Amino acid sequence: MLHSIIHKQRITKSSISQTLIIAFISFFLHLISSSETKQQPTMKSILRQKISFNVQRSKPVVIFPAKPTPHDIKFLSDIDNQTVLRYYTSGVHFYHAEPSKAYEVDPAHVIKAALAKALVYYYPITGRLKEQPEGKLVLDCTGEGAMFVEAEADVCLEYLGDPLTPPFPFTDQLHFDSMLMGPGVINQPLLYLQVTRFKCGGFTFAHKTCHVIADAHGWAQFLTAIGEFARGADQPNVLPVWDRHLLLARDPPAPAHIHLEYEPMEDATQEDFHILLKPPVPANLVQRSFLFGPKDISVLKEHVKSLESMSYVSRFELITAAVWRSHTIALDYNPDYEIRVLFPVSSRGTMVPPLPTGFYGNAFARAVACSKSGKLCSNPLGYALTLVKEAKEKARASDFLQSLADLTVLRGRPQMMDARTFLVTDVTRAGFQGVDFGWGGGMFGGKALPIATMYTSFRNNDGEEVVVVPMCLPELAMATFKTEMESLIQA
Repeated sequence: MLHSIIHKQRITKSSISQTLIIAFISFFLHLISSSETKQQPTMKSILRQKISFNVQRSKPVVIFPAKPTPHDIKFLSDIDNQTVLRYYTSGVHFYHAEPSKAYEVDPAHVIKAALAKALVYYYPITGRLKEQPEGKLVLDCTGEGAMFVEAEADVCLEYLGDPLTPPFPFTDQLHFDSMLMGPGVINQPLLYLQVTRFKCGGFTFAHKTCHVIADAHGWAQFLTAIGEFARGADQPNVLPVWDRHLLLARDPPAPAHIHLEYEPMEDATQEDFHILLKPPVPANLVQRSFLFGPKDISVLKEHVKSLESMSYVSRFELITAAVWRSHTIALDYNPDYEIRVLFPVSSRGTMVPPLPTGFYGNAFARAVACSKSGKLCSNPLGYALTLVKEAKEKARASDFLQSLADLTVLRGRPQMMDARTFLVTDVTRAGFQGVDFGWGGGMFGGKALPIATMYTSFRNNDGEEVVVVPMCLPELAMATFKTEMESLIQA
């Protein structure tokens, strides 16, 4: 365009000067544009909007073990018996259509048959929880089975979004409605499954599991066993171990550590209890997922490289420090208020002696870091990181879980204190991503609670592992949180 205009003009010194000026301005603007592009945050975030589609469910059925199983009473550990674990946690797995199977192999039928075989080994899951007079739970292995429902969706998987990462506003469509069976976990099924087929030939496998029976590692071990049977195995690669007596309180109980999750804040009021712990999600809350790739982690490390005490910093510690600090800034707490972040820490590799391979009960403690809000928000990222690392190290002490068991019994299984406490959970290493029923590892597999900040991961198009951090906040707070996170993640 510029060349044709010059060609039509009378070539004079003035026109040449004008042309040079225009070219210089264009080049200068291009440099500015390129510079701004390079300075944009590398972090990606995805706003989750509600989408509408229909799911037609079949009549629920009960799946029993494929062979007769013992009818006995199983005693739970004092870690299992914490009041805070008396609920169902949920997860979902997405699978592409497998061309070799076309539409001839029904994933629901494959999974149902595999489930029945896995329940022979994990027969306690087919029992029901009973409450004893003193309030403690035991497991009656009645063999009453697990609940299973098939469903058909009227859309293709692509309609749900790309990439498929939490939070999932549509999970109610994909999960068995456990409330149909009644409230609570006592005398109720311990496992609810739904397989939903999509028009493209893909499907989802969604589960609701009772937290009293197992933690994330334990349930992932069970789901992996279902996948192994679905692919033709004769028995699970890892045989399940009950052994809940290993995590009973001592007599007399002698807690050796402080467990802040059971210690109240002196200045806390009823209004301070975390708004996001009480579903359903209020209308003014926004759901967004933040994606941390390898480059983002490297940038976060640059913020703390001056800390001489940080010989090693994990990905989880970096993300949690950044998210906790930004979350506190976003909620604009009184600077004199105490603020906490709480996260589970697995004790499977820290206890002495170690828990046996195959143990699938609850085997995690909770790390709690705390700070005055003003101090957390005004200090650099390294301050939050130091607090997170220190809390994590305390929770990894070899006797920390035993101390927790002792404390819960000594205090009569107290309620957890969650005022002004930000809860995060990392299940990227729990084993959910590899659950394979014969359709491969899937597009996504992991926990999917609607309002929880639960870290999961997936592989991007470059084969890099990306950590997904779902966040649920009021609209204005979400905008602040996003700004704070982007200020930390600079190219």
